[in-house]
Amino acid sequence: MEHTANFITLRGSLQELPKFSHENHGRRFYRFLLEVPRLSGAVDVLPVIAEESIINALDPCGGDMLTVTGQIRSHNCRTETARHLMIFVFARAVYAEDGDPINEVILEGPLCKEPTYRRTPLGREICDVMLAVPRAFRRADYMPCILWGRTAQEISACHTRDRIRICGRLQSRVYTKLTENGPQERTAYEISALSAQCLENEM
Repeated sequence: MEHTANFITLRGSLQELPKFSHENHGRRFYRFLLEVPRLSGAVDVLPVIAEESIINALDPCGGDMLTVTGQIRSHNCRTETARHLMIFVFARAVYAEDGDPINEVILEGPLCKEPTYRRTPLGREICDVMLAVPRAFRRADYMPCILWGRTAQEISACHTRDRIRICGRLQSRVYTKLTENGPQERTAYEISALSAQCLENEM
């Protein structure tokens, strides 16, 4: 079986009560937003999907914050005029506890397109990559990742199908998109890498 990794641990504050999201094969799922502060003071607002049984078992007496463990998932949303990649956290466990904020991600998978390397006007190195993280039943989750500095430079030398392991955090980014109906505020999600490694030489 092909080795892979897709793990995320979050600890943050519930922005609002969970709301019903969808039903799949008789299982009901709920969605909520978790606010996870960064050391810089910025706050990532991250979507979480959890099965109804996990929500019902949640004991709020444990603390004011929620810890979520699970995987990052992606889903292609298509309309008649456009499509976009929806990123969310699929919770395996949710429990209430107090403590410092946590946002830790480990992903491993092949690059599904060539890295995009660039420099900012101030000379900072940035590399954007898209990982195809394998899932059961021959499916894959597509993860947009951003790398910085020396790590960006090293991974920019990789190519499609090279296996990459990334450790970092899931972050949210609000941007304005110009549409036929005028400017619209939207939120993008991406993995900001703290470290990254090409695994091709280890296989």
